[in-house]
Amino acid sequence: MRHGGARTDPKGRRTLAPGRHQVASSNEAHGNIAQGFARTRSLMEAVAQPLSDADASIQSMPDASPAKWHLAHTTWFWETFLLREHLRTYRLHNEEWPFLFNSYYEAEGARIARGSRGMLSRPSLQEILDWRAVVNAAMEPLFEREELFGLIALGIAHEQQHIELLLTDIKHGLFQNPLGPEMWGTDREESAPSGELGWHKHPGGVAIIGHDGDAFAFDNEGPRHRVLLEPFALADRLVTNREWSEFISDGGYRDASLWLSDGLAWVRENGITAPLYWRGAEQFTHSGWQGRDPDAPVTHISYYEADAFASWAGARLPTEFEWEAIARGQDEEGSPRTHDPAAGNQLDGAEAPLPSGGADLFGDCWQFTRSAYLPYPRFEPASGAVGEYNGKFMSGQCVLKGASCATVRGHSRASYRNFFYPHQRWQFTGLRLAKDI
Repeated sequence: MRHGGARTDPKGRRTLAPGRHQVASSNEAHGNIAQGFARTRSLMEAVAQPLSDADASIQSMPDASPAKWHLAHTTWFWETFLLREHLRTYRLHNEEWPFLFNSYYEAEGARIARGSRGMLSRPSLQEILDWRAVVNAAMEPLFEREELFGLIALGIAHEQQHIELLLTDIKHGLFQNPLGPEMWGTDREESAPSGELGWHKHPGGVAIIGHDGDAFAFDNEGPRHRVLLEPFALADRLVTNREWSEFISDGGYRDASLWLSDGLAWVRENGITAPLYWRGAEQFTHSGWQGRDPDAPVTHISYYEADAFASWAGARLPTEFEWEAIARGQDEEGSPRTHDPAAGNQLDGAEAPLPSGGADLFGDCWQFTRSAYLPYPRFEPASGAVGEYNGKFMSGQCVLKGASCATVRGHSRASYRNFFYPHQRWQFTGLRLAKDI
């Protein structure tokens, strides 16, 4: 979740401005940008609606943030980078709150330590919701200004990312409660049996990778460039819970030959024997403890686990370039294959996100690749605040592709590059196998 575009204001502060993330203003109407803002802001509040003030204040680990903090941080974004800089009449709602709700922007000054966000019993959840309403109303005049459409589109994408983080962070928080509390009930049916694994084959050759710059994208999705692919195949579905149970029964977590050295050390040091949220034949969900659907995609696994499973299955993880080449519609006949980024099991409203399976390339869970999160050729992070969005995180992390059941529909695309450290697994992370041909 990184931001984009920078300039220096008359006081010498580094601020965000539409840069390489800019949406062409000729393609953005006032109504569309205003509706996108309202829809996204409303969705985040609807997702948080089942939570009490206490629920919204807990922080279960340093990687996660309280739901209340996500509601506030996204509001801080609009207030700091839109209202403060582009609306002369606006005054900060509370001058002490930027210290509380800045995330990692050195250019914006001091901030509370990330691991201490759970100590913020004040302001209350209601005070933050009231602040959101003030900011929503104050934003209205800015929807008339086409030169700000790119920055507003960035803010919408940023808030969509935090909707997903709110969902995954509160799931981890409620998981700590022995009562197994639920946010929503569920009436979903079990997934249909997945059947034999099939493959999308690719002949290899030169592939064009990265966003074409025709609409909004984050800076880490470009510049567009060429890569050379060897012939490969990508599985036509995700690995399932049933298959993962077979991996466990076969001693997968104990077989050192399957694991990377760092992965084996992580397994042993942390006593890892199953994906996160598994307990016997159950798994923890936003609907509390539920019987585990054997045919649903496995989720909440680390890169280490995904790599070990792939070795056990006689396959490997795809590279991010292989995944994107298939997503762009290339196959062995060279004819187009349509994978609509809006398809698949993604978040459509305030409901329990739950993987369900299917043939879609997008949705259910973010898919690990074997690619390190590094800059593309000719990538140049901007100076100031924008450089803090993506560039400084390009070390030691793994690229994931696709989208999850907690991803706001329409947020992801073929060029999208999600990224996490190899041990992290509280997100909806899974895997799709690949092989050489």
